[in-house]
Amino acid sequence: MTRRVTIFGATGSIGCNTVDLIARKPGDYDVVALTGGRNVQKLASQARALGADIAVTAYDDCLEDLRATLSGSGIEVAAGAAALCEVAERPADWIMSAIVGAAGLPPGLKALEQGTTLALANKESLVTAGALLKSTARESGARILPVDSEHSAVFQGLVGENPADVERVIITASGGAFRDWPLEKLANATLAEASSHPNWDMGQRITIDSATMFNKALELIETHEFFDIEPEKIEAIVHPESLIHALVGFRDGALMAHVGPPDMRHAIGYALNWPTRDHLPVERLDLAKIAQMTFREPDAARYPALAQARWVMSEGGLAGAVFNAAKERALDGFVDGRIGFLDMAAVVADVIEIMSGEGLGLAAITLDSVQEADQAARARAEESITRRHR
Repeated sequence: MTRRVTIFGATGSIGCNTVDLIARKPGDYDVVALTGGRNVQKLASQARALGADIAVTAYDDCLEDLRATLSGSGIEVAAGAAALCEVAERPADWIMSAIVGAAGLPPGLKALEQGTTLALANKESLVTAGALLKSTARESGARILPVDSEHSAVFQGLVGENPADVERVIITASGGAFRDWPLEKLANATLAEASSHPNWDMGQRITIDSATMFNKALELIETHEFFDIEPEKIEAIVHPESLIHALVGFRDGALMAHVGPPDMRHAIGYALNWPTRDHLPVERLDLAKIAQMTFREPDAARYPALAQARWVMSEGGLAGAVFNAAKERALDGFVDGRIGFLDMAAVVADVIEIMSGEGLGLAAITLDSVQEADQAARARAEESITRRHR
């Protein structure tokens, strides 16, 4: 039976890998919608190749370019945040949520409201509004499947297991571009250096988040939200080879490790084919050639974001929205050249200090309250960036 699919964030790394898998079996899928950002040429090319019903750019000023590029194709075009939410409401059996950042939350919620299966690569949605996403899914009968490699690994490790038997969950981290740098060099790390990942082929922003380990901070929070695992049972460990994606430990002392190549098509393909498995075009590991895998504790001084994630999990409520918004704005400041590499964590710390006394943990989680907290945190982060601007 042909499955109706929609891909949000089709032109990003996760989206392109999803397009790749779907294009390999064109008769299995009916592509409802593809969405992207400013890379109109790529979005149009994908829409033509997959025969999408509609292509949507998130930016209103890109609409005419998209329309011109798809002229004569019969593919509908649209632009803007409202259009993203509108296509999320179009009937689909499976929707990939791969928009980067807090912007992925509104269309993700709309998708869940229609009771579909949401493959969630947008970790910010769970970090900022995990309770809201899960309650929406329960009410509509929708299902959320993890696509982050770490959470897909945990999900797979729990198949057939009693969650009450889980003693610990260990999320692995590559350590990013600067894992072996002397600490004193980090203050002068450049944008180009932070944008080059030693293992994974990812977009610029997530690659920088890997260097700061803000991505791992988000994933710790996401683990807590997605699997209802107590924060004290969630650990992070640096694993430079990026072959083990997560481990689940049980009360009998057993550790179940998910091992695979650093290729996002595995996690995407698992979500796409769930609850069955299908052949995937990923490398088969030669363990004898690998010979060994290494692990080390993350350095708290090198990765202050991990402690900030602990604050979010302890505080609860809107703390995740505040943390994520401050992180996104700080990243903007680094990309724009207004602050240095180490200033990103410092900006987030400033926002946490200012807003931690505002009753974040007691606030109701609604789309409006999350967006209000997001805007307030961005404004305070901008103030901190302005003070630190060099």
